[in-house]
Amino acid sequence: MKKILVTGGLGYIGSLTCKILSEKGYKVTIVDNLMFQQNVENIISKFNKVNFVNGDVRDETLMKKLIKDNDIIIPLAGIVGAPLCDKMPKETMEINTGAVKYLSTVCSKDQLILMPVSNSGYGIGEKDKFCDENSPLKPVSLYGRSKVEAEKIIMERENSISFRLATVFGVSNFRMRSDLMVNNFIYLASKKEVFKLFEPNFRRNFVHLSDVSAAFDYAIDNFPQMKNNIFNLGLNDANLTKIMLCEKIKEYIKDFKYEIIEDQKDPDQRDYFVSNEKLKNFGFEASFSLDKGILELVNYYKK
Repeated sequence: MKKILVTGGLGYIGSLTCKILSEKGYKVTIVDNLMFQQNVENIISKFNKVNFVNGDVRDETLMKKLIKDNDIIIPLAGIVGAPLCDKMPKETMEINTGAVKYLSTVCSKDQLILMPVSNSGYGIGEKDKFCDENSPLKPVSLYGRSKVEAEKIIMERENSISFRLATVFGVSNFRMRSDLMVNNFIYLASKKEVFKLFEPNFRRNFVHLSDVSAAFDYAIDNFPQMKNNIFNLGLNDANLTKIMLCEKIKEYIKDFKYEIIEDQKDPDQRDYFVSNEKLKNFGFEASFSLDKGILELVNYYKK
């Protein structure tokens, strides 16, 4: 049975991914530094048997041993989101890029790497054109730059796959994030306050948390056909402007009110629509709809 190492395995994406992989019978090792004070016992009690290591991906002695003991590596540890990266620039480059560079030097050519990055690398896309995997990378944030550099490092070796994730949304029962755009908008809507909307026509693509984990699972099962490729991972029918997202939320929260602020910039200047057709052509398509995810989040924040 394959042995899988997941760094940041108790995070928003990692915890669900580890649950799914452990239930399939893989021998899963999680390394996480518990930056967000997660309750380890509570989380892993919901999994099939996993091996948990409390550690930091910058600890090269620890990581060298863990990497060599596993067949597949999924590096999910990271400082994520533009605001947090700006607050922690040193840690961002050490973890998001430096730890990935070390991983690539320690891995043998036979080990497999599934690397999640962000489609924020596209920065500002062309007005009437979708970004695909061949579009130029023009990241506008430290977060985006750190992920673009990490992807370049990983794709210089064989037996790697990179997923450029759309903005993730959805409920995690293990480590929730309310800062992500869909989650955040619905959280604010549930507070019944007037929401201030900056640069309403900025574009985004979205993907549900469960589809990200399912894509990792699919890639492991289909690695020979998919290896050495980069894939956008998002919902094909969830390319929306911010104001379109607000109107969609109003279908579920009727009294959601927002005010468009014309004279202030969004700190996150990303603006693009994304094509996910390449991954679809390889047999995987995100399927958890935005409508279903919004309803899930509405019910979560009600509680």
